[in-house]
Amino acid sequence: MSRCAAIIVAAGSSRRMGFNKLLAPLAGEPVLLRTLRAFQACPQITEIILVAGDEVAATIEDGQVPKLTQKVAGGAERHFSVKAGLDAVSAACDLIAIHDGARPLIAVDQITRCIEAAQQHGAATCARRITETLKRADAQGRIQASIDRDNAWIMETPQVFQRDLIRRAYDAVLKEGLCVTDEVSALQHLGEPVHVVENRSPNPKITLPGDIQMAERTLA
Repeated sequence: MSRCAAIIVAAGSSRRMGFNKLLAPLAGEPVLLRTLRAFQACPQITEIILVAGDEVAATIEDGQVPKLTQKVAGGAERHFSVKAGLDAVSAACDLIAIHDGARPLIAVDQITRCIEAAQQHGAATCARRITETLKRADAQGRIQASIDRDNAWIMETPQVFQRDLIRRAYDAVLKEGLCVTDEVSALQHLGEPVHVVENRSPNPKITLPGDIQMAERTLA
């Protein structure tokens, strides 16, 4: 059996929210704690690394999430935070799942599916099909063209990888001074394939105040 670590990235500034979204109550429980408990409940996850600032990390009490083995400080950009998490994963883990702390509604069975896909293919990402009509506009907001949505996907997390593969990708990102917004982009830079695992359940990223209310309605 493969051992899979989860890196929960929770070092963002919440600028668009206006307050710390990770500590915001969601149906009576902080957003971040809900996220951590989803990975705690996944049998395939053997350890959890939380990448967060001191204020956020301090809210998670010892023993509250038994699989949480380390809390490490994040960086100024997401890729620095992920690299800090990668460096903290124990040598016993051969798979690594990376997840946004601000996605508290991820389903345990979807985490499992992503891990199983990564076991088979080496790299896998949670994703959602684009079903809406897409248009491209100019700088003045005038519609210019339609965008083909066939085979188009919205990237979500978790994104799961063989340990050596994601470490090699991040070594290249840092060496070349790249700025990537997700781990799929890092793998793309290496020319490595990433397999999509379709998610049919809500997995929104809490970004704006209205997202909290939407997530609460989903839970209800």
